[in-house]
Amino acid sequence: MFTTRARFTFAVAAIGAAAVLAVGCSSDDSDSHMMPGMSSMPGMHDGTTAQSATRSDFNDADVTFLQEMYPHHAQAVEMAEYVPARSQNQAVLDLAANISKAQAPEMEQIAGLLQSFGKSAPTTAMGHMPNMPGGMSHDTMDGLKALSGKDFDRAWLQAMIDHHAGAITMSNIELAGGTNPDAKALAQKIITTQQAEIDQMRTMLSQN
Repeated sequence: MFTTRARFTFAVAAIGAAAVLAVGCSSDDSDSHMMPGMSSMPGMHDGTTAQSATRSDFNDADVTFLQEMYPHHAQAVEMAEYVPARSQNQAVLDLAANISKAQAPEMEQIAGLLQSFGKSAPTTAMGHMPNMPGGMSHDTMDGLKALSGKDFDRAWLQAMIDHHAGAITMSNIELAGGTNPDAKALAQKIITTQQAEIDQMRTMLSQN
């Protein structure tokens, strides 16, 4: 297995029907610490297991990157879902919407690539992931949910900056060690998009 897996202590398991949660705003206040809207997450399929690979142009680094980026993206989407009920800042509202809009198609792409590699479908049913690069802990996520207004905006922007920085770290590892052209293209896209958003959020923090 590619050695970079040791950098991440969380595991991505095959998805089962019991992992699927219903979509609803009530998930925002749930004590389960599972990703909200799980039943509608892109690429999620009840009981999906590994299938025969339809391509062989990949290595372990590609698989690790994709299996770990999927829940990383899912956590960013969860964080974005906190914003409408807690922020009155239109710039923050727009950014959160853009993050969700950008990362949902990438999650669909990740699921498709893993299927073509003959690997198990990704899952978000693993709670929060403080040991992944930029991953938020239970306490951080709960802390965000307890805030509102400008206090929320500042805390959310800083948390999302850290989260994006983690995605960039993971993507750079993929560029260095991966071989699949589609996975590497996705990694480069993540770097470009999320670095621009980091720059935007830093500017917003300086003005908030």
